[in-house]
Amino acid sequence: MRRRTTAVLSALLGGALLLGPQAAGAEGPAAAPAGATGADAPASTASAPVVKKSTNPVTPGDFTGHGFDQCLAPEQWKMNRWLKHSPFLAVGIYISGDSRACRSQPNLTPAWVTKQLKKGWRLLPITLGPQASCHPRFPRYADDVKINPKPGNNGRYFQARQQGFAEAEKAVAAATALGLARGSTLFYDLEGYDSSNTHCRESALAFVGAWTEKLHALGWVSGVYSSAGSGIKDLDDARVNRPGTYTLPDTIWIARWDGVANTSTSYIREDGWRPGGRVKQYRGDHVENWGGVKINIDSNFLDVGRGSVAAPESRCGGVRVSYPVYAALRPATGNQKPSDARQVKALQCLLKEQGRYAGALTGTLNARTLDSIRAFQAARGFPVRDRFTKANWMSLHAVGSSPVLKRGSAGSEVRRVQRAINAADPKAKVVVTGVFDARTDTAVRAWQKKIGLPVSGVVNPESWAALRSGVR
Repeated sequence: MRRRTTAVLSALLGGALLLGPQAAGAEGPAAAPAGATGADAPASTASAPVVKKSTNPVTPGDFTGHGFDQCLAPEQWKMNRWLKHSPFLAVGIYISGDSRACRSQPNLTPAWVTKQLKKGWRLLPITLGPQASCHPRFPRYADDVKINPKPGNNGRYFQARQQGFAEAEKAVAAATALGLARGSTLFYDLEGYDSSNTHCRESALAFVGAWTEKLHALGWVSGVYSSAGSGIKDLDDARVNRPGTYTLPDTIWIARWDGVANTSTSYIREDGWRPGGRVKQYRGDHVENWGGVKINIDSNFLDVGRGSVAAPESRCGGVRVSYPVYAALRPATGNQKPSDARQVKALQCLLKEQGRYAGALTGTLNARTLDSIRAFQAARGFPVRDRFTKANWMSLHAVGSSPVLKRGSAGSEVRRVQRAINAADPKAKVVVTGVFDARTDTAVRAWQKKIGLPVSGVVNPESWAALRSGVR
């Protein structure tokens, strides 16, 4: 997906001419194995060598969020810095293919792969092998080849299919050697080509169809990256107009540099590969600086699998602890009405879970609850008084583990952030789902701007510290 455009080919390829090693990807729903039969069966049917089963998670998994791709897999310290400061949580890595610009990947090792996955990165493994026969800038080297455009006696592009089978086997071997888990999505980078050239187009479709068939037979998920105006449009046209002619990938990765971070493009129909089977590369070849680290990247947006999802939760036997607005709680005195019993019960529940309250969940600010409030305030450095403030609510929600969270993150920690942001700003009214969605991202950015933190939408250690301190 690395890229040096020319005016002539830019229009041809739908606004994105991707000529080099860079890419990014996504995961679609798992597909049932579908092998080739008869005359088009792969020349080599030998299974990959038996290796120890990977303990890494399937990647990219269920995810909706931002990703980037870069020619060389970045050094670990750069990945760490970008995890902490950038909006990205997915990264494309070139694992195989003789047409890659970055054939040498000094940082890309099994240890690197495992470390990124443990840290929460979603990996998008990319192969850039034989390219369409009419592509003007391939082959890149003397020892790589193009996709064979000859239709053969039966018109099924037998030789192109054999190349697709072989490339899939190579990709699986490379992925396995890196410790990627079987069932992960492997992406083929098919750079943009002239769709009006019949044999060039049909041989390319035959190639990626065979790539998909072989991946399915070996237990992996198939993804194809290409220009919106050529490879992706041709796949979509085949899906609608010639169903069954070619085996379609589970996930498409659309190269369309329109600057819009979504997975749509006017080049293809909206119903294809939905839900959960799309990635879009919406911006190409530019430098971004996060945490003082500059990397030349392409920007992508992913909506894959089920999207980012969080498991349901139950607190204290069903006590509601999530509210769009958190009220300051105080005892009823004089004209002061009793505090909302539901929110008092939520407070008691949260204090009990943190080992700070041992009484019953009464919904009243009794003496034991007030003692627990004062002890919490003293421990967290707040003024000690018989009143639980919005800043106290923020801190209560934020106390605990503090992983880096951003768009696409999901789980109980995200719920804690969503509740803390609602406590910080009554206008935020974030729906507490456990999924770091667009609304959560906007609310976090607004809060960061208000208190003078870098506006990134990333809840990193600095943001966690401010939340625990009740800064609003």
